[in-house]
Amino acid sequence: MTMFDRRLHAYRPDLAEADLEGKVEASRFVQGTPARVAVPVIGLRPQPELARGIDTELLLGEQVTVFDRADGWCWVKAASDGYVGYLPADALSQIDPVPTHIVTVPRTFLYPEPELRKPHLTTLSMGSRVHVASEAEVRGNHYVVLADGTTIFARHVRPIGALDGADYVEIAGRLLETPYLWGGRSGLGIDCSGLVQLAMLMTGRQAPRDADMQAAGLGEAIDRSEIRRGDLVFWKGHVAIFEDPQTILHANGHSMTVARENFEAAVARIGSLYQQPTGYRRPFK
Repeated sequence: MTMFDRRLHAYRPDLAEADLEGKVEASRFVQGTPARVAVPVIGLRPQPELARGIDTELLLGEQVTVFDRADGWCWVKAASDGYVGYLPADALSQIDPVPTHIVTVPRTFLYPEPELRKPHLTTLSMGSRVHVASEAEVRGNHYVVLADGTTIFARHVRPIGALDGADYVEIAGRLLETPYLWGGRSGLGIDCSGLVQLAMLMTGRQAPRDADMQAAGLGEAIDRSEIRRGDLVFWKGHVAIFEDPQTILHANGHSMTVARENFEAAVARIGSLYQQPTGYRRPFK
């Protein structure tokens, strides 16, 4: 049997996704059932244990396929990037209603009603998806109203289909000083490949989740001499975005933030501890 990447293919000895039937060994194969993330952000783990570190995160409104439910956990595959893992069952809800809008600012607040003076209920990240039922205006402030009556400041969301063609580097720049979080993929905390993926997501483009996946197949390989805005540089286990040929944006464990850094300075700093860059890629022609 062929060995598949368990980050992207759901299979265990007792159960596997139906698309892998005949390709992997498992006692049972299932199609799975759709669900949506019902909490602001939730970690996806390699095992159903809160003590395990997260591989990635899913955001409010994102769709998953659920293959198994047991002991308060769900084994799922994310629709956006195909990542497989475990999350608490109470983090999921039914598939409907279908989200209509997406949060475009790094962070925004969810209010109990259209009134900014009210205590906010929670914080939503860039990339969160919501279903807008109506709109409201109070003292000149415009809000979108969700089905349960909660509200978001209207300028912080856009219709999902209205994002294509935006500059993903500019979007990554909005996340400057966001705290670094291993496995993070939100405006509350993010890692290097999560920054690339989330920024591209906001332009309607798909990107693999992890740095090794991005280095292997995101766009095309290029030479250092060809670098321009939007290109990527990879180290072993790390990725950064070129803001211009001399400057990178990256979520990193040195500053523990999303930071802007001179590229040659970063090469010298990282090289003294780890290795030199392993390659460069242009994600879009």
